[in-house]
Amino acid sequence: MNNTRQLHELGQSLWLDGISREMLDGGTLRRYIDEFSVTGLTSNPSIFDKAIGSSTAYDASTREKARAGNSGESLFMELALEDLRRAADLFRPAFDATGGVDGWVSMEVSPLLASDTSGSIEAAARIHRQASRPNLFVKIPGTPEGIPAIEESILAGVPINVTLLFSREQYLASAEAYLRGIERRVAAGLDPRVSSVASLFVSRWDTAVSDKVPAALRNRLGIAIGGRTYRAYRELLASARWLKLAAIGARPQRLLWASTGTKDPEASDILYIEALAAPDTINTMPEKTLLAFAEHGECSEIMAEDGGDAEAVLTEFARAGVDVDALAIRLQRDGARLFVDSWKSLLQRIADKS
Repeated sequence: MNNTRQLHELGQSLWLDGISREMLDGGTLRRYIDEFSVTGLTSNPSIFDKAIGSSTAYDASTREKARAGNSGESLFMELALEDLRRAADLFRPAFDATGGVDGWVSMEVSPLLASDTSGSIEAAARIHRQASRPNLFVKIPGTPEGIPAIEESILAGVPINVTLLFSREQYLASAEAYLRGIERRVAAGLDPRVSSVASLFVSRWDTAVSDKVPAALRNRLGIAIGGRTYRAYRELLASARWLKLAAIGARPQRLLWASTGTKDPEASDILYIEALAAPDTINTMPEKTLLAFAEHGECSEIMAEDGGDAEAVLTEFARAGVDVDALAIRLQRDGARLFVDSWKSLLQRIADKS
């Protein structure tokens, strides 16, 4: 059994954090599915900006859509959904085999809507209709303004990937929104089976404090936040509130580890993959990280359901002067701003190619 298959057998889904037309046309994604047990993928504005900017594979389609009168956001949406529909079809067997638990792709609402609740609700519904695939998540950030949009979207039956989560508290807010949405569906006599994942960003924690803590604490904060959040996730799945919904067919909102590529060149290139091996979760990883784990990764330890030493490690960071609550808020705001920057760059690139 290869390394990636071991993670899959553990109960963790391996998703690719990336997509490109060349990856689809050349059969690379198909190979990753067959050889590395990849069962889904995620995308974001930065990924598409890189894919479209570094390739000529989108040029003909861009010009064709521009001649048909498309421009700006609508043109990009069609380009992205062309790729994501193809990927969704490749993952459809995994989706069907798992009853909708696995086999997903994700498409983000415009980052310009991060502070616009009603705009996010409308965009999520529109993307869901336009995608025309049952295994496509719409990504809404778990910002204060995004939380009510998540609840309303779940109520409307739109599968949601909650993105830009950085802490246990932000995760619990998204989980609460998901639960309220499902409970409102049940009260209205609607099907409770609406899928969702909650994406916790990991490596950005360590980047943010790399020059502010002792060497002994480097590259440990993101994993500790992950352990703390995983404990909250397991506790929620064992709660009477959730078990009542599960008994009538509701699906759990799965915890997804995002931003799992190692940023520190002195650290292991599979640091976050090995440390975050946990059943009933998803790890979406960059292509480079996936290939590294397939080559020399090990699945030797499973994350403890109680978070292991997470709280002890977080106490050490507090003593070193790190305010994780304040930093979580800043990281979420910075993450939203970076996506806006990528979005603007992406739309300019498409305009140039048009």
